[in-house]
Amino acid sequence: MALLRIALSFLLSFLLLLCLTSSCVFSLSVDTISSMLPQGHAERLIRTLNLMPVLNEGGAVADAGGPPLQERRIHLNITGDSGVSINTEDLSHYAGYYKLKDTFDSRMFYFFFESRGNKAEDPVVLWMTGGPGCGSEIALFYENGPFHITHNLSLVWNDYGWDKVSNIIFVDQPIGTGFSYSTDMRDMRHDEAGVSKDMYDFLEAFFEAHPGYAKNEFFVTGESYAGHYVPAVTGRIHDNNKKGSGIKINLKGFAIGNGLTQPDIQYEAYADYALEMGIIGENDYKRLSKIYPLCAASAKLCGSKGTISCVAAYLICTSIFSSILSIAGNINYYDIRKECSGQLCYDFSNMENYLSEKSVLEALGVGDRKFVSCSPTVYKAMIVDWMRNLEVGIPTLLEDNIKLLVYAGEYDLICNWLGNSRWVTAMDWSGQQSYAAASWKPFKVDGMEAGSVTSYGPLSFLKVHDAGHMVPMDQPKNALEMIFRFTRGKSLFDFPSNIIEETSVESETLSSS
Repeated sequence: MALLRIALSFLLSFLLLLCLTSSCVFSLSVDTISSMLPQGHAERLIRTLNLMPVLNEGGAVADAGGPPLQERRIHLNITGDSGVSINTEDLSHYAGYYKLKDTFDSRMFYFFFESRGNKAEDPVVLWMTGGPGCGSEIALFYENGPFHITHNLSLVWNDYGWDKVSNIIFVDQPIGTGFSYSTDMRDMRHDEAGVSKDMYDFLEAFFEAHPGYAKNEFFVTGESYAGHYVPAVTGRIHDNNKKGSGIKINLKGFAIGNGLTQPDIQYEAYADYALEMGIIGENDYKRLSKIYPLCAASAKLCGSKGTISCVAAYLICTSIFSSILSIAGNINYYDIRKECSGQLCYDFSNMENYLSEKSVLEALGVGDRKFVSCSPTVYKAMIVDWMRNLEVGIPTLLEDNIKLLVYAGEYDLICNWLGNSRWVTAMDWSGQQSYAAASWKPFKVDGMEAGSVTSYGPLSFLKVHDAGHMVPMDQPKNALEMIFRFTRGKSLFDFPSNIIEETSVESETLSSS
């Protein structure tokens, strides 16, 4: 710890000197330095969500003497039109806990929703929300889950939920996120090795409990900091499949939405994107460009396995983003078309209130556990992981024909499309040159251009129009069309379809058979 403090003090002093000698656009006051540190961000989350997070709050809810995976069918009284003709009472919705292997006392919470389409044949999709430390319930209630939450805390069917075309799993991970918990601080995860092992162990237990889905094609998906999680989990599944160890998972592809995957390239894109979108001016851009070489050098030292160097890189590189925000004012950095309302720029209080109702807690089987939307404890624990490069394992997956879709809403600043496009293009694999030479084509939905896509072989990149950081929330129908085409191996461009009609026809066929 002493060495860490010395290293950070040196780097902060160096950054201060850099600012003084280069007319830096921001001043490193005590408050500014605090806001750059992990605990500064964590405190903002606490204030926003009115949480006092602890690793274990509410006591154990899983039977210590029972099987490691314990789940129940849930009935949450979803109203409205499901959009399919099958009897929704015949659909199984589950919630459960899995007692993780090789931990002191960890329980991982998850939801599982059978497809409203053809559950026997539709793929299984795993969704992970980022943060790090934000529960997947955010996506479940506001993005691509089977239902949305209203202002009176009732649930209504989501016309564009991804369960219309897949059997979908939402997981609260790493431990300490959402309803997941441990009674022992030693179970906290600090890197993708721990995260991916926990997820793989859960998936083994899940398919053992649901063997009928083991044959279905499997896709790993997520957004934001899941740009770290998704490649790590996909890589572990693929490695174990090749080794023949563990249960065989029918892995076909993975998708990253507005993710943080290769930080050194993505942080360089901040100033470029901000200038292009009119958020900063030319003089601001020139000043910010003087910081990036130090960011790049520290990110290179971090690599994929660094420790202290990764914390230093986090402090230096996030100063670029913080500086842009100080210039931009009250901008929503998840969607630059909007102002930021609240510290997280979105209001998720309906979800918070719903998941604190006693009847809901009882239905989910979580006892009196307090739900944690975004855990500062998990965020701080993962700081060493933040600047690590997760692109390094992706080329092997592509060479083995595991499909990758990277998509990004065009109005997101924090994980902008430009930085994502750059790391995808720079990736060293056998198809790199062909991918770089491929032309951009329109992604059309209902005959209207909804984005631009470029692809070669198993790799595709989609820039989504009129969307910010949370694409399924901003463009729900287009996002559903996107994931449908991707998981079916169909072209993202020039493919005429109406997923709503197709799903209805398919469900009618199943209900009459």
